Amino acid sequence: MKKLIAAAVAASLTSVAFADISITGSTKINYKAKDSDDNTTTNTTVTEHNLNIVGKNGDTSVVFGLATDAGGANAANVENMYMTTKVGDVSIKAGEWDNGDNYIRTSSYGTNKLHANTTIGPVNINAAAGHGTDDEEFAFSTDLGGVAVKYVTQAKDEMIGLSGAFGGINFNYLLDDNDGSNTDKSSLELSTTVNDMGIKVVQIDADSSAKVQGDSWAGDFEDTSGTWALDNGMDVTAVELSTSLAGNSVKFQHTSVDKDSASSSKDITRNRVIVTRPLASGATFELVYTSADEDATAANSYDELDLELSVKF
Repeated sequence: MKKLIAAAVAASLTSVAFADISITGSTKINYKAKDSDDNTTTNTTVTEHNLNIVGKNGDTSVVFGLATDAGGANAANVENMYMTTKVGDVSIKAGEWDNGDNYIRTSSYGTNKLHANTTIGPVNINAAAGHGTDDEEFAFSTDLGGVAVKYVTQAKDEMIGLSGAFGGINFNYLLDDNDGSNTDKSSLELSTTVNDMGIKVVQIDADSSAKVQGDSWAGDFEDTSGTWALDNGMDVTAVELSTSLAGNSVKFQHTSVDKDSASSSKDITRNRVIVTRPLASGATFELVYTSADEDATAANSYDELDLELSVKF
């Protein structure tokens, strides 16, 4: 009996020792002091926590994410629950995840999604399916003479992406070609480095019936959840300068939003200075000073100081 018990214990310990499980996460706390032109002043403290658990068995992985955003009412929201595996030469991803954002599209969380990806010759093919026709898409990507080309067709629109480098200047172009009238959106980002100074410029254009909803360094335009909810036809121009100074990462960002000629919305400008420094404790300190102005809208014109402590593990 003792030998049987010892063998059972040894077997259980072996299964634990060989389990391929990794845990990563992050926590940050922000103190924000905001002074608006409508004579209101706010001081807030916001925390955010993220935890990701990944279990692996051969070529198959399962990702389980938990997050509490802006306090989260003492509850952790489940995010990014999906499995990745391979069936022959086809990579499979199935479950729930956020599709990420770019300059012209805000991110969205989808459930019961299925993506199948493979490569045929020089072309990578991705087929996606979900609950409805809006979730169905086919994406084709390849390299043409050093230019990465991507074409995505969906139920109601098509997207074209071009990225590469020419003469020391990197470029990234996106076009969202919609079926509706005057509903196209596009963005072009150029970036380079001059004497240890990083330079980025982006121009985001929206037709008269299209709305920019991206969330990036150029601005947070995610409707009611973002800094600004832009109207149809509003274009965005942004510039970022970045460098290192005395062990600090320093960035300056200028964003300008121009209203459409037929819109009643007002022009917007935002200047932001970001200083980031790693600390000996393993945490990172970040200072962000923002000065924003929206024509004739005092509540959206403000100065804000944001102090952040964060850690990743």
